[in-house]
Amino acid sequence: MTRDDLLDLFRKSGALLDGHFRLTSGLHSSGYLQCALVLQHPPHADALGAAIADLVRDLRPSVVLSPALGGIVIGHEVARALGVRAIFVERHDGALTLRRGFIVADNDRVLVVEDVLTTGGSTKETIQVARAAGGQVVGAAAIVDRAPTPLRFDVPFSALLQMQLPTYEPDQCPLCAQGLPVVKPGSRPVAT
Repeated sequence: MTRDDLLDLFRKSGALLDGHFRLTSGLHSSGYLQCALVLQHPPHADALGAAIADLVRDLRPSVVLSPALGGIVIGHEVARALGVRAIFVERHDGALTLRRGFIVADNDRVLVVEDVLTTGGSTKETIQVARAAGGQVVGAAAIVDRAPTPLRFDVPFSALLQMQLPTYEPDQCPLCAQGLPVVKPGSRPVAT
């Protein structure tokens, strides 16, 4: 799947949005990638999961761990393509945690999978949860890496699409200065 194929898929799905957005990281942006609009279509989710699996297969993960909510569908599809378990962490009292009977065993080789990364905060937190549970984190992956500078993890990282969309600190946001209303399309509340 090429960069142009991915961008075309996002455009046709209405998932590449222009406006004034507050990201999960708290940053503001004029662009937003709503992966759920792509992943709602099983053939697209399947194709994206298989494409990520092809990038990470040599890491030999035994489980895919994703942060809720955005990572659940793509994590499941990557796990399905790899033939391994798919589990997720979710926020409880402000921190990502394993719940619902999910476990990461000492011998598990964990691949962390996200939909979109901006700062990498959720991925880093998910890595910490996996390690605290005793798992060996072998890598991380995402559909889109929209970080303004290359993200650094202490494990291999792969993304299907690297796309730099502008981000701004809220107090330095030119869209706020223009008086444009800010929208929070993501799933996690952000402190302002």
